[in-house]
Amino acid sequence: MEKPHRFDPHALPTPSFVVDEALLAQNLEILARVKERTGCKILLALKCFAMHRVFPRLSAVLDGVCASSPHEARLGREAFGKEVHTFGAAYGVGDILDLCRTTDHLVFNSFDQYRRFRSLAVQTAGALGRKVAFGIRINPEHSEGAVPIYDPCAPGSRLGVRRADFNEDLLDGITGLHWHNLCEQDADCLKRTVRAAEAAFGEFFGRMDYINFGGGHHITRPGYDVDLLVKIVTEFQDRWGVRVYLEPGEAVALNAGFLVAEVLDIIPGGDMDIAIMDASVPAHMPDVIEMPYRPHILGSGEAGEKAWTCRIGGPSCLAGDVAGEYSFDQPLRVGDRLVFTDMAIYSMVKTNTFNGIRLPDIRLQRACDGRLETVRTFGYADFFNRL
Repeated sequence: MEKPHRFDPHALPTPSFVVDEALLAQNLEILARVKERTGCKILLALKCFAMHRVFPRLSAVLDGVCASSPHEARLGREAFGKEVHTFGAAYGVGDILDLCRTTDHLVFNSFDQYRRFRSLAVQTAGALGRKVAFGIRINPEHSEGAVPIYDPCAPGSRLGVRRADFNEDLLDGITGLHWHNLCEQDADCLKRTVRAAEAAFGEFFGRMDYINFGGGHHITRPGYDVDLLVKIVTEFQDRWGVRVYLEPGEAVALNAGFLVAEVLDIIPGGDMDIAIMDASVPAHMPDVIEMPYRPHILGSGEAGEKAWTCRIGGPSCLAGDVAGEYSFDQPLRVGDRLVFTDMAIYSMVKTNTFNGIRLPDIRLQRACDGRLETVRTFGYADFFNRL
């Protein structure tokens, strides 16, 4: 979806991420209505969006965060200030000691890890005057056609306990079950997943305090069936007497951010011209390669749709540092600005310093007056201190 920006791209140093506070607020309004209609709790998935500058605004609506590591859990505890749920595919002793300081709900990927670390977690948290609740991640073995590397229920997956391996005798002390199998999907996919999870694990749901439906719910995307989501969550809670948690990442910051880049050169590529920009795909938006997908540029069309078509790539040595093929009403020129959309999610958390390329600045456009606030700039020290 093309949401127009409210800033002048030529007034910004490049490359720059810009997160629009007003667009974040629109997403939060939708999530707030889901909470109000269902009584469910919604967590921010830090793996997708961890811009702590906006946590005060997010925490006014959301119930907490879900973390995937001790560092994320610490960020959630110190900067978000509400519930912290942590899931890891496996923990070491050091992880448990760290997480007992920060985490409220510690979710294990196997009963063996729970058995090994339960006493340590209880004793460590108790010595700190804290209490940690425990959960188990389950694998409903139900895929919804996601890209294979993003499908936690694919055959051979290392994520979640399958029904055949589920040990009812070790449920003492477990207060929640968690699954995750969706990726940018609608509520119809959740409906089928709930049916599969109930068929496999429903006999245990009534013994829990909560069931976590995981993430991947594209709740704030135009056209998402919010009414169906509300129906699924409400009926599930009534049926099993539990609280439902949702932990979206993308839905929180969907279409709320941009990446602004400058055209550095136009070169012939044999089949079409190539525009080289100062933003790098593997360094600044690696999900474009990993997913893979073609990010949208404001004012552009598909190849051949508009008068002039080119291939757009970045400055790194990687031959595949290419965003895709785009068309424009007029040929691009050196100095033009490209504004990539939907860049708040997964891009900022995945940036790296490949080739020593400078990380993009991070800016926040305030909702009240449209002012651009510089949140963070990066330089040589950020590259040097990582190595």
